[in-house]
Amino acid sequence: MSRRTLPSLQYLAMQSLLSNQALAISALEDLPVLLFPLLFVEVYARAHTEMLKALVQAWPFPCLPLGDLAESPDLETFKAVLDGLDLLLAKKERPSRWKLQVLDLRNEHPNIWIQGYLQWDLTIKDGSQKALQAHLLQWARKRKERVQLCSRKLRILSGSIYKIQKALHVVRLDSIQELVVSNFPCQELLKTFAPYLGHMKNLHILNFSKMCGSFFTSSSRNGWCSCKFGAQLGQLQHLQELYVHDVCFHYEQPPSILRMLTSLKTLSLSSCLLSEAHLRFLFQCPCTKQLKHLRLRSLSTVCFSLETLLDLLHGVAGTLETLALEDLAFTDVQLSAILPALSQCSQLRFFSFYGNHISMAALKILLCHTAQMVHLKRGLYPAPLESYYPQNQWPWDIHPERFAQVLAVLAQTLRDMGPSHKVQICTKFSHYLNKYRFCTLESNGSWLLTEEHLSGLSTLSL
Repeated sequence: MSRRTLPSLQYLAMQSLLSNQALAISALEDLPVLLFPLLFVEVYARAHTEMLKALVQAWPFPCLPLGDLAESPDLETFKAVLDGLDLLLAKKERPSRWKLQVLDLRNEHPNIWIQGYLQWDLTIKDGSQKALQAHLLQWARKRKERVQLCSRKLRILSGSIYKIQKALHVVRLDSIQELVVSNFPCQELLKTFAPYLGHMKNLHILNFSKMCGSFFTSSSRNGWCSCKFGAQLGQLQHLQELYVHDVCFHYEQPPSILRMLTSLKTLSLSSCLLSEAHLRFLFQCPCTKQLKHLRLRSLSTVCFSLETLLDLLHGVAGTLETLALEDLAFTDVQLSAILPALSQCSQLRFFSFYGNHISMAALKILLCHTAQMVHLKRGLYPAPLESYYPQNQWPWDIHPERFAQVLAVLAQTLRDMGPSHKVQICTKFSHYLNKYRFCTLESNGSWLLTEEHLSGLSTLSL
């Protein structure tokens, strides 16, 4: 017999209070502090604008976390929150328990706020902004001497210096923990942005992408820009994750930004133009000595020698939990060279090797090594060369009959080995669309074909 969950006394009291807005408003001064967050979310969802204004004026906490509020029911409801703040700021005498100083856009209050509301991060982009964000930035800009705006994540997808500066002058920079920067069109923009970066003291995640050209170089023409940017990175003592995608590092000298990095937990380099000197310098830096997550993807193997990679793997064998060597065009010979170092990575929980050109024999040897890794939970492997059409046709199209034979042999091989981790064979991938097609070995010995999206290195589903 099913039993309905009874509403709590707190919930019933709140519903009773909301049935009479005039009474609720008059009772705010005597309302228990812990009821404010739940009441605020409920009133916002119901679009009770007058009640919202009153709640904000009586708010008893230092921060008003707006990051958990959805844009629904409408912009006018959100404006009511800001109107309440305006009324409060205009008062000469404020409530005795009033503490509000900061508008917080971060979604970091799971013990207070009801789940299911949209996490709101600031995005600076070309074209029109979302109505709610545009209104908030305009409101905060006029009151920046009295109100601080916080955001956990900031995405800069615009090439407009004016737009970027306009937004960054409003945001409290030391509240930003994750920064995504993409498509900077010129060095002038990078030089303008660099001083702001230095003030993001609590930045944990930095993601740079699509910056081709002569960024981050040591040539006489743009060395100042590189050094200036590198100096700002040196201020980021809490930086733990660095993602660099589709960025060109020109010339032979190591870029200055690499010299300034602090100790990293996560490093991801993909589709970058890097020299052997760049990688050798980076892999020997103190910042990479305690890596937990490493991804090298779609890099030309002419950029670095196996000796350089082996040195890095030997150095982080005791700490590495995630290793992705993807789409590097590794062959049987190169795989054989890295297997001893791979076997020393005793803490490995996730391993990805898809997109490389290895034979069935080499794949079996690789599976034999990873089957002995006691902590490994998931492995992504390439379909071996025997899975494809003959070379006189398009070489990377799966041949259905040949691949079926490959899967049958692999199923028997894996039954004999008895690996404890999930084994997936990648047959197709698109990094641009973040789509991957895998055949996963099920517990009953059959293969299941799925399409997946892969999350970030440190949050991969195991």
